[in-house]
Amino acid sequence: MQQDRRSFIRSTAMSAATAIASGTGAFSLPILNAAETSSVEWNKAPCRFCGTGCHVQVGVENGKVVAVAGDKDAEVNKGLLCVKGYHVGSALYGKDRLTQPLLRRGDKYEEITWDQALDVIADRIEGAPERFAFYGSGQWTIPEGYAAQKFMKGGLANNHIDPNARLCMASAVTGFLATYGVDEPAGCYDDLDRCDVLIMWGNNPAEMHPVLFSRVIDRRSRGEKIELIDIGTRRTRTTEQCQHYLEMKGHGDVAIALGIAHLLIKNDAYDHQFVESFCNFKSPDPENPNLHGKSISFEEYKQSLEPYTPEYVEELSGVPAEKIRMLADLFANPDIRITSLWCMGMNQHTMGTAINSLVHGVHLLSGHFGKPGDAPTSLTGQPSACGTVREVGTLAHALPGGRVVANPEHRQQCEAFWNLPAGTINPQPGYHTVEMWEQFCTPSDEGGDIDTIWVQVTNPGQTLPNLRKLFNAKEGLEDKFLIVSDVYPTATTRLADLILPSAMWVEKNGVVGNSERRTQQWFKMVEPPGDARDDTWQTLAVARRLFDRGYAGMSDKDGRFLFEVVDETGSPVPAWQWEHYYDVNFDKHLFEEYRQFSRLKHKDLAPYDEYVKARGMRWPVVEQPDGNWEETRFRFVEKDDPYVKAGTGIQFYHSSTKDDRAQLWFHPYEPPAEVPDETYPLMMTTGRVLEHWHSGSMTRRIPELSRAMPSAYVEMNPDDARDRDIRNGDLVSIRSRRGELQLQAWLNGRGRPPRGTVFVPFFDETLLINELTLDAVDPFSKQPDYKKSAVEIVKV
Repeated sequence: MQQDRRSFIRSTAMSAATAIASGTGAFSLPILNAAETSSVEWNKAPCRFCGTGCHVQVGVENGKVVAVAGDKDAEVNKGLLCVKGYHVGSALYGKDRLTQPLLRRGDKYEEITWDQALDVIADRIEGAPERFAFYGSGQWTIPEGYAAQKFMKGGLANNHIDPNARLCMASAVTGFLATYGVDEPAGCYDDLDRCDVLIMWGNNPAEMHPVLFSRVIDRRSRGEKIELIDIGTRRTRTTEQCQHYLEMKGHGDVAIALGIAHLLIKNDAYDHQFVESFCNFKSPDPENPNLHGKSISFEEYKQSLEPYTPEYVEELSGVPAEKIRMLADLFANPDIRITSLWCMGMNQHTMGTAINSLVHGVHLLSGHFGKPGDAPTSLTGQPSACGTVREVGTLAHALPGGRVVANPEHRQQCEAFWNLPAGTINPQPGYHTVEMWEQFCTPSDEGGDIDTIWVQVTNPGQTLPNLRKLFNAKEGLEDKFLIVSDVYPTATTRLADLILPSAMWVEKNGVVGNSERRTQQWFKMVEPPGDARDDTWQTLAVARRLFDRGYAGMSDKDGRFLFEVVDETGSPVPAWQWEHYYDVNFDKHLFEEYRQFSRLKHKDLAPYDEYVKARGMRWPVVEQPDGNWEETRFRFVEKDDPYVKAGTGIQFYHSSTKDDRAQLWFHPYEPPAEVPDETYPLMMTTGRVLEHWHSGSMTRRIPELSRAMPSAYVEMNPDDARDRDIRNGDLVSIRSRRGELQLQAWLNGRGRPPRGTVFVPFFDETLLINELTLDAVDPFSKQPDYKKSAVEIVKV
């Protein structure tokens, strides 16, 4: 328990990864070229991987990244990195980098020029622009996502653009919107330094966000007391550091949150003043299901919670009644500070919007909100899931800066910013991710009305649920055309018709936004290999090709190219020509254009050049009388948030009820979409591991990480294994209603699932567990549930 941050980081498998790779037990900073030399040039960049937003110092020599170190000047990580961060430089140098555009000819690929590739894409779009879709992710930088957004919704008047973040963060978005009327957390990482109690709701930050979790562990080494509570479906590395482990069934988190709220009201232990001053009450409206729901009274809210006694919650969740009372007692104590953290466990959930809203509600009901250390905060898994997907709005229903396509005023604002003719933007939301791929994998003559999808910065051939239905079914459909921009061959490029080689990380400029509203910038440091090019340039070049062909949508209402950029003399720069792309900082041009969108929802961004000087700033960032730009740590709180009116204390100024109040929701418990039965008696959860990031397309190219965790496995409870005559390391077959997969069993390993459940990571492209996962989605966020698929396991 008494570990400092560095000891904790090492204990979470960093030393193991390095030791396995080097054959020694000693920890050392992984450096690509171990020779120390003064000719190494160092520059700042955020890490390429998760949404924590750690900053690194990148060492470059002779045009190559040769070293990576934690950035001591970065507030997020203060010089530390996790095992993936220390090895991030190696992700650039896998032996199978894509370096040339490739066009499928029959069963083979033919190398073509970029000029030919641009024509292929332009032909597909011109042939049927309404049947074209763009699929990205939270790995898009802010300029990349903004370019794709403007290209689709402004240029093509087509809203079929959605991100991989639909699969991981959508329910967090809808939870924030339903509660506060605006997306993104009110708190920040500072809460981890100030809270007395930290509750992890179905997530494993010791492995998934280890640098953040280390901030908490480091407090103990300084003699501070902090109570850690792990609410989860299996024991993990996080559990080892916690005083309390509450083992729940699938969907148990919904019952637990309802049980806490029930006791707060039953015991008259809720914060009367906070609730009466700052809250309204809502419940779902069955006749009109949307994020606004229907207003209810406090008495109706109280009555709705009446059935959720500790004993009933125990029955629903599997968590003992006394533990529910323990949680309620903590929330009832006004003298402590409580921070809740969650990630995929609450988001990848058919009740994802509900459980997000309910956890916000527990904090509001108890008054554990608006003070340092008192906050409900979601964490993100992708480096710009917040900055690009949520802020830029690269979702099928959204527009930049918190706007939505269904709102006429929002469309008019965007058309004005983009200098488009009135009525250009389509008011009908496009297909969300699951719909998009379902349409793409349905033959056109059977109603599938998406013919072409362009994929950038993500790997849907591995990460979509129910892969056989939503991705593999594309094979053999001659009328469907898949374009993939990527760095390496992946499970997605396997079915691609056109493959485009992309630049990666410090091979290009970038701006991203992390989980605490922190916007971060970096400059290009090395050249991409071969003919690999920036994703923003690819979008720009296709737009220009359409413009040159006379496609009306790629002109603004004055006839200028939609993405026109000028130099210091006011002359247009032909940035669509690769040799001229870096004649200007096109990232800066796009970012400054995007900044004007950020003020509607008070997500104000500073000028680009301010981020060049900083290790990121948390929005809203507001200019001060002295000309400096000041960030905001805590939103909706007087003196911290510049938009809160003096004397209000707390002001939810984007309240959906237009009265500066947050919405306290009641959602009734519902069972999972799929539950075990006699044929499929085990509940399967999928997720990530410390050594690999998401689908592993980058980290599996890093030898140290690949050797440390070479392949996927299935964690089993020893009693379930014994019943099936399965021993550690045995090859087993895992079957669901959607498919079957063979992999090795792991008993009493890093994670320990309870009887009746199993866990499989999804990083291994040779063992695609998502061929087995169901595709049921949350009704509001449309996010799939990867955490609850019924399976059976037999020994091979």
